[in-house]
Amino acid sequence: MDKLNRSGRRFATFAVLVTALLTLTGFATGQSQAAPIPPALLNGRKIFVSNGGADSGLFPHPFSGGPERAYNQLYVGLQKLGRYELVANPADADLVFEIQLAAPNGPSEGSKVKGASDPLPMFRVQITDRPTHYVVWVLTRSIEQANLQKTHDHNFDEAIASMLGDLKTLLDARPAAK
Repeated sequence: MDKLNRSGRRFATFAVLVTALLTLTGFATGQSQAAPIPPALLNGRKIFVSNGGADSGLFPHPFSGGPERAYNQLYVGLQKLGRYELVANPADADLVFEIQLAAPNGPSEGSKVKGASDPLPMFRVQITDRPTHYVVWVLTRSIEQANLQKTHDHNFDEAIASMLGDLKTLLDARPAAK
């Protein structure tokens, strides 16, 4: 009986230690620590902006302009950010920012509880480390629906601005990987 009590106490001690360890590391409470940002993203200074294109059927309605609109707005936004030197030749760049405007197909009126929703047009900016050709980060932003052309265009502009804000926040707030 005494042997059983000792093993029970050992198990209880082990369980307490495991729980304490999980709590300290954040796993038991669902908290996680932020992973570091790839150094190429933080240290890159020269960038090339690439136009990955737009799916058909988005211009001139619901959005005014043409397929180069997203590229132009990203280019100007990155200039205003003031963090990067934009170069005309990808061979001179540390990073390549490729923007695409996609209108994904998907379920209509799907159950959001099950992970389905009506897809919205979205921007996708893939950031590639030019010397290694590895993708180091991807930013995405959906464009909210609207009924009027003017509102569609406003939502387009807002999505680009929001994505640039996400990039600035990311670069200003997170430590580099070692």
